[in-house]
Amino acid sequence: MRRQPVLLVIAHGSRDPRHAATVHALVRRVRSLRPGLRVETGFLDFNVPSVQGVLESLAAEGVRDVVALPLLLTRAFHAKADIPAVLRDAPRRLRIHQAEVLGPSPLLLSALERRLYEAGLTPADKSSTGVVLASAGSTDPEAIAVIADIAREWWHTGWCAVRPAFASASLPRTEDAVRELRELGCSTVAVAPYVLAPGFLPDRIARGAARADVLAEVLGPSPEVARVLLERYDAARTPMPAAVGA
Repeated sequence: MRRQPVLLVIAHGSRDPRHAATVHALVRRVRSLRPGLRVETGFLDFNVPSVQGVLESLAAEGVRDVVALPLLLTRAFHAKADIPAVLRDAPRRLRIHQAEVLGPSPLLLSALERRLYEAGLTPADKSSTGVVLASAGSTDPEAIAVIADIAREWWHTGWCAVRPAFASASLPRTEDAVRELRELGCSTVAVAPYVLAPGFLPDRIARGAARADVLAEVLGPSPEVARVLLERYDAARTPMPAAVGA
């Protein structure tokens, strides 16, 4: 029986220790949902182990098949350039396939909504609540368009309004979107960070939410995010492609 591919979760990394702690908590949840699946974690920067180090260790063990899964919510520079570059330098004995990024996904919308309810909202508040969908931001037009599409889709589920905002690289900022929703007449304004782990940009989102009524937690190791990881893994592993660089 052919051994199932190793799942390598590729995180960006951060000087903020909360980032790596959250990534590891998410990976633990993935393992709990799929006992028997080997899940490894590698970081592009700041944290260890590095992606390259994990790939070399797997090759030395005799592993053949790997699904490399970017722990990213949008398909921007890291997914299009950084991660493929690292994978091209992997040991040639490895057969590697890069899975799709996590977003967009209905499960992530469910996670965002649950975070808002955990922060104090109820389903009865939906029609009177404006939501800021606050993401990290990107210079990639495709990534920005995806966030705008998610905001429109989420609004159609019954919120008073949903506005996208960005912590860097793009506009509007969180505080500007909060102000717009106030002017629109939404009786409650909530900020939903569309980010996976705490860090510098999520902290900027939180500061921008100072005049909002509700600030949700980051997505973190939520069960919905863990399920999306497994969905992306399953889609990528069948069929396994030829080795990267072959």
